[in-house]
This record gives sequence, structure tokens and C-alpha cells, in this order.
Amino acid sequence: MTFSIATEMPPEHNSVASAHPEKAEAIISIKELDFYYGDKIALESITLDILKNKITAFIGPSGCGKSTLLRCINRLNDLIDIARVDGEITFEGRNIYDPSVDIIDLRRRIGMVFQKSNPFPKSIYENVAYGLRIAGVKDKTTLDDVVEKSLRSAALWDEVKDRLNESALGLSGGQQQRLCIARAIAVEPHVILMDEPCSALDPIATARIEELMLELKKKYTIIIVTHSMQQAARVSDYTAFLWLGKVIEYDVTRKIFTTPAEKLTEDYITGRFG
Repeated sequence: MTFSIATEMPPEHNSVASAHPEKAEAIISIKELDFYYGDKIALESITLDILKNKITAFIGPSGCGKSTLLRCINRLNDLIDIARVDGEITFEGRNIYDPSVDIIDLRRRIGMVFQKSNPFPKSIYENVAYGLRIAGVKDKTTLDDVVEKSLRSAALWDEVKDRLNESALGLSGGQQQRLCIARAIAVEPHVILMDEPCSALDPIATARIEELMLELKKKYTIIIVTHSMQQAARVSDYTAFLWLGKVIEYDVTRKIFTTPAEKLTEDYITGRFG
């Protein structure tokens, strides 16, 4: 099933291009993507565009391929020996599976925030500075500036500015997740992937992360995998519904949750399965 929001939606679906003609630039294009674990196909014929400076949510029942698709976008699945990919993912016009692509640079530009916060057993400061140090940045003034800027962007600076040298492991769960977001944006990515970033957080911490996502999309493109349809409805601009490794429907979030085009989408949204 093919999805090109800007050109192939029926007129009554109010296509992205007509709704936001000046902002319909695709930063990532996925074309006829198949993904295999050994002989088992996990994703089949995925074709969709991810639009710049928008939040796109992947929803669907457990095992439908949401996280697998997310990890294809920065080639994290390369770490699985039996994984195989057919098809194409272009990022800023270049196929990320081209043999000449520098995977380390790709993962710097497409950052990842995981389901479980994973701060390093280092100080708060060193967590944020880590990626810069790996890239060879040694100037303390530069590091100080980027650490502060990143923590401010992650809405964490005021809470930790007086304890930067303390262990990041002493932060609360919500603070640790925001620290991981600060660590991701310190290296100035273009895209941030979030794999169920709020699943282990309480409602208050979840609200803080959601507010942060809405602020961050002014500068970054965000793709979020979530089991929470309420969260997808609250924060995302576009939603892709996956089922059994296929994208069943991809559209403006408001439409997905009010007048979906596919019966399967409606059944999932209304809780009839999943």
C-alpha cells in the first residue's frame, strides 16, 4: 500500500500539500520498504513521506512493526545479524542504505530516544557533552554553551543547573528521559526518533515530555512510536496506523481519529481490537 500524502489522497481527504503547501517538504521518504528477520517478513511494502518540522506518530497493536520501522530510519536494525532490508529510505535526498553512507554521522543527524531512559553512569554534564566529546570537541567554553543550550531546550536546565556534576542516575524518571533528549539534541540532529518515550513515566512526567515535543518540533522533525492513542492525538500532526507489518492508513492525525478511511483503522481507534 502506497502513501504519498502530498499527491495521492482523494480531494475530500484534504491532503497535506493543500493544507500546508509551504511546509510539505519531505525530509524522509520511505519507498517499497521490506524488512526481514531471517526468512520472516516484518515490514512489507512500506511507502510514506515524513514531513519536516512535524510530529509523526506510528500507532498499532503490539508486534505490528512500529519500532522495527522506526529503527530502520537510522539503521539501528543493522545491529541484528539476521536482519535484511529491501527498498529505499532517503534522508534529505540520499538513500541511507547506500554503502557509502557514514552510519555514525547518520545516527548523529537522526537521533534516538528509547522507551526506557538510559542515562550513562556519568554526571549530568558529561551525559550531554558525551556526543560532542566523541566528535572531538574539547573546548570547554563550547561544551559549556552546548550543555546549557541543550538542557534548556529539553526544559531541564532550571532543575539541574546547580547539580551538573552529580550523577545522572540520581534524577527522576521524567528528568532522566528529558536528559536523554538533551543528549540527543546536543549534537544538532535534524530528526529525533522516540520509541515509546513516555511508557515508563507517570502522567505528570508524560505531560512534560509532550509539551517538550511540541516545542522541539519548531526546530526538529519528530517521529514517535506510541501505544497511547490519546498521546498520538494530543501531540502528532500526522499518524500512520500499522497492522501486521503494513501501513494501513497514513493521514493528518485529526482525520485518522475522527473520520478514518479504512475500516481496520476505525476498529483499532475505537478499541474493537489491539
